[in-house]
Amino acid sequence: MHPYFLPLPQVAARYSVTRNTIYRWLNGDTVQDFPRPIKLGKAVVFDIQELEAWESAQRAKRAA
Repeated sequence: MHPYFLPLPQVAARYSVTRNTIYRWLNGDTVQDFPRPIKLGKAVVFDIQELEAWESAQRAKRAA
């Protein structure tokens, strides 16, 4: 796997949530603007830079 992408299980582990929770976040049920995944063949991966940008935006929202 390219170092700039994280597969879905690693994204779930990064945030200490289940894969189902990540899918709920993608639907916008509980979290706004979560980065969209990229399909590489059968793999679902996320761009690490997009995840880090989203994390920064979440920290900025809390600080405001």
